[in-house]
Amino acid sequence: MKRLRLLLIRHGQVDFGSRLFRDTPRGPQWDPPLDETGREQARRLAVRLASMDRPAGVFVSPLRRCVETAQPFLDRASLDATADEDIAEVHIGGWEGVRFEDLLLNDEVIRRRFHEQEAMFDLAPGGETGQELRARVVPAVERLIEPIERGNVVIITHGGVINAYLGHVMGLPQPMFFLPENSSVNTVEVDGGSRRIRFLSDTAHLSLPAIFEPPVGAEAHGPAGEFLGNTEEGPVGADPS
Repeated sequence: MKRLRLLLIRHGQVDFGSRLFRDTPRGPQWDPPLDETGREQARRLAVRLASMDRPAGVFVSPLRRCVETAQPFLDRASLDATADEDIAEVHIGGWEGVRFEDLLLNDEVIRRRFHEQEAMFDLAPGGETGQELRARVVPAVERLIEPIERGNVVIITHGGVINAYLGHVMGLPQPMFFLPENSSVNTVEVDGGSRRIRFLSDTAHLSLPAIFEPPVGAEAHGPAGEFLGNTEEGPVGADPS
């Protein structure tokens, strides 16, 4: 029977000043790199993942913020990741590249939905609806884990994708809407045909990084075989962007 721990991880904080876009099957999508904080979040995430059992599979959205979030761990563990277009972020049409704060300031309907904790994908002109996103994401995640029978599976992706899959697991008829923290780990237990949420928006590697490091002065290697090193730096804050 299939027994997996599925780690759905949101990318690190991005450079909001970026004007980079990427052509996708859904249309042009904003494609910013990580900023300095996001790169540090990715480094601390790498130490955390390296302290765990070597994953049976690593998958990433092809958008650069996810690729850059994954790279420090891949380098440490000497692993490769498979990029999959179907776990890229929701396409928001005319909203691509617009700061979320600006949308909230300039549209009363969007602001009201945010206050009521309601999804707003369907308001984006020319974008995917929540239903369309779930119809893309859920089969994609199930396809990625289908050949794997045991172990951890890491998927580094986006807030919209995480919402879509978790909403399906929870059996919600409406699109789910919450803001996973940058670089947060959202864990789903896979047991045969059942899916059970274990933990949401875990950022212990940012607030308590020392628990994933070896003792001061020790040289240790994690289960993936990589040198873990040591850090005495303080926590890095996660921005819900």
